[in-house]
Amino acid sequence: MDDLTTALVQGDRRALSRAITLIESTRADHRARALALLSDLPGRQALRIGLSGTPGVGKSTFIEAFGKMLTGQGLRVAVLAVDPSSVRSGGSILGDKTRMETLARDPMAFIRPSPSRAELGGVGRRTRETVRLCEAAGFDVVLIETVGVGQSETLVAEMSDLFILLLAPAGGDELQGVKRGIMEIADIILVNKADGALHDTALRTVADYAGALRLMRKRPYDPEGFPQALPVSAQTGLGLDTAWARMTALADWRRDHGHFAARRAEQARHWFLADVRAGLLARLEQPEVRDRLRRAGDAVARGESDPNAAAADVLDWLRTFDACPGADPAVRDGAGAARNRGEKA
Repeated sequence: MDDLTTALVQGDRRALSRAITLIESTRADHRARALALLSDLPGRQALRIGLSGTPGVGKSTFIEAFGKMLTGQGLRVAVLAVDPSSVRSGGSILGDKTRMETLARDPMAFIRPSPSRAELGGVGRRTRETVRLCEAAGFDVVLIETVGVGQSETLVAEMSDLFILLLAPAGGDELQGVKRGIMEIADIILVNKADGALHDTALRTVADYAGALRLMRKRPYDPEGFPQALPVSAQTGLGLDTAWARMTALADWRRDHGHFAARRAEQARHWFLADVRAGLLARLEQPEVRDRLRRAGDAVARGESDPNAAAADVLDWLRTFDACPGADPAVRDGAGAARNRGEKA
């Protein structure tokens, strides 16, 4: 572990890949090693940029063009691309390196595709920890590309400093301004494909979304003029430098006014609670608990139990299960029944 940590902090790309594999593993022994690794990481910080958008809007193409522009300025860029997992087979294609072929060969860039594993919110469960690994490895900018599914894809905002929403031309109108969800958390909206025959359409779409953003309630952590909509083209490079200038200006303003650190502190609190919830849900996968759930579910399916009452009984049994770890199931069942009668178990 010491060798892995040392190599990671020195910027070794192979060590970073190994560390991410360790972080994403579901084995209990690997999880213990991952926690030890995370506790030893230095407190480096990169600019975390979350990027979302509907499928086909050109997220990967934009990231490649944008990433090449940043590496051309001497910045080290890490791209964490979350790929959707099949609800049938559980597999993922993980083809983002193929789409970003030029950026993948850039020695100043690092691309890591990861499966979503049916996690909701557009990112994987360990994506935030992977961001910390990239920061420890010395990257200046971390781009987090979400699955790309729609308006509910907001979890990436809880692990990024800036949230960028990528949209296609002719994709909306001013009514979008009263919708809640992904629109209200976007810091900058980029209308992609502002080139060729779609150039004028993209400019009209920018104007539509600029009007929509004016209908939003002003946020205390935004300077005047934000959030805003801008036209970009991943094909021609139009607007990429302007978009980067606006991103850095917004990040600098938030740092100067204390919002940057406060936001990261709130994000840490969010992920602490998320890990607690995940740990509680993991207990449901224990063999005895799964058996109890199966038997209760079968009774509900046969009409022998009311769903709400059965759920209450299982929750009460789970409290007894936690109070008597390792005890015989019959003993735990007896303890629970005794407690329900007000007796001492």
